[in-house]
Amino acid sequence: MAGRKLTDGKPAELAGQVDRVLAALRELRIGVITEEYKIQELIADALARKDIPFQKEYRLAPRNRIDFYIEDGIGLEVKRGKPNRTAVIGQLERYASFEEIRAVILVVERNVNIPGRIMDKPCILFGLNRLWGVALN
Repeated sequence: MAGRKLTDGKPAELAGQVDRVLAALRELRIGVITEEYKIQELIADALARKDIPFQKEYRLAPRNRIDFYIEDGIGLEVKRGKPNRTAVIGQLERYASFEEIRAVILVVERNVNIPGRIMDKPCILFGLNRLWGVALN
């Protein structure tokens, strides 16, 4: 599903928009999925249901495409399984270095320890396994 064009209206408070995105993610019910793009499709549907404007595969710069760019500067990256901590932090640092990114949400199937702030921007971990009612760490 393609994202809707971002609005040009007055931006909402960043924290409030992050909360809206997290609320949409909490409604996801994702079973075992073998492909990352399927998780992305379900997230796109959840954001659209909550009328949260986004762009998929947003190009920040050459070789820097974040999975979702959500209005007010929220970048959302999806990782299937349990990602390599060093590699994912490096990727999040690259994304956070861009001025248009004001906060980053990392959605993972299995939790990985990441800092709460990267480049002095909020960095939020959202583990899908918490929605399953069991911990798979």
